[in-house]
Amino acid sequence: MANLYSVATLRRTLLVLLVAVLSACASSTDALKPADLGANPALLGVRTAWSSKIAPVDFPLQVKVVGHTVALAAADGAVLSLDARSGAVLWRTPVGAPIAAGVGSDGRWNAVVTRDNELVVLAADQVIWRAALTTQVFTAPLVAGERVFVLGADRSVAAFDARSGRKLWQQQRPGEALVLRQAGILTAVGNTLVAGLSGRLVGMNPLNGNTVWDVALATPRGTNDIERLVDLVSGFSRQSNEICVRAFQSAVGCVDTQRGAAIWKRAAAGAVGLQGDELQVYGVEGDGRVLAWRRSNGEPVWTSDRLRYRDLSAPLVLGRSVVLGDATGLVHFLSRADGTPLTRLATDGSPIRVTPVVAADTLVVVTRQGGVYGFQPE
Repeated sequence: MANLYSVATLRRTLLVLLVAVLSACASSTDALKPADLGANPALLGVRTAWSSKIAPVDFPLQVKVVGHTVALAAADGAVLSLDARSGAVLWRTPVGAPIAAGVGSDGRWNAVVTRDNELVVLAADQVIWRAALTTQVFTAPLVAGERVFVLGADRSVAAFDARSGRKLWQQQRPGEALVLRQAGILTAVGNTLVAGLSGRLVGMNPLNGNTVWDVALATPRGTNDIERLVDLVSGFSRQSNEICVRAFQSAVGCVDTQRGAAIWKRAAAGAVGLQGDELQVYGVEGDGRVLAWRRSNGEPVWTSDRLRYRDLSAPLVLGRSVVLGDATGLVHFLSRADGTPLTRLATDGSPIRVTPVVAADTLVVVTRQGGVYGFQPE
């Protein structure tokens, strides 16, 4: 069975290596300290509209937006739905075990996976079925077409009937020696199920799991398991039939899902996913540099060093901004045009690992301590 290698452990390993290199060149590691942010530019009018509290979030939570609601979960096993306009809790249901992955939702069915490797599906606020899984899961299930799809840590993909819980099919690929304890890619583009399997983006027939196309974005290299670790991480940018993704610490690239072919790929050393618009794709490198690439060909457009070493979340494109959370609970708004700061907001001071989302003109941010914040334009 593959060993699970957490992003935090990898970050610590990379940081130790970086510190060793810097120590050999200088007597100080001040270069690793975040720069002072200075005064808040406050060029955008944004206010805290509401806040709520759930249990701490110590797993790779993916907040699911359906209309004006958001579905989320906490490590204690609670799954809940909030009205993004007011922060009101619409329902809250315990699933009886700590949660490892979630939330998947189509607005009718909601799905999570527990740390006991059990897939749990709810209809609104009622648990309707459970299914035992043979592997750990760190990616939110995908609920689509009256099916629930699950991406396992062992590179397996399985499909279940959303009504009954009957297992429809399972496809297995050879696993690597190490896999990330981090959410991966699992989505639908048209009638194709798209999954990240190691360093490959794979299109599958959702009816039987057969491979339709297979595109390599990164290949294992190096002499040991850590150096050879490749995986596609959660957070992607989709425009029509084009999807852009990140391979952990190795590359970013875009794929044409109709042709099943890479449009471009470029070396990049980040650990969190991407977002984008019709012209550009935005991402965060491992040292906190924020980059924009031209969507058509991957050429760099701008780079911002202002948030280096702040351990940033994956970005969200919102209006004329790129929004990111950091390890101190700050929410940063950068200009999509050139990366200059527009404003920043405070939460509860704990890290923001969950990618921010937007629903009903409300920016929703979740912190590690379980703070849930709704920010709206003034």
